[in-house]
Amino acid sequence: MSRVCELTGKKAMVGNNVSHAMNKTKRKFNANLIKKRFFIPEEDKWVTLKVSTSALKTINKIGIAAALKDARSKGFLK
Repeated sequence: MSRVCELTGKKAMVGNNVSHAMNKTKRKFNANLIKKRFFIPEEDKWVTLKVSTSALKTINKIGIAAALKDARSKGFLK
């Protein structure tokens, strides 16, 4: 599976390593992802998602059901 947050769609960005002599080489900024299990009481089941830490804070704030609904409306979940 790729390194993409399943709720927000965050993925790796591309940038440069810059040395003291200002030499530039390509590098990747990976998203801070965590594999986490969530219990959904409405469906009475556990779901494992690969989410970014910022999405985890959003889930703690608005709840897993609202976060999943929002992700489905944006097209990140099927």
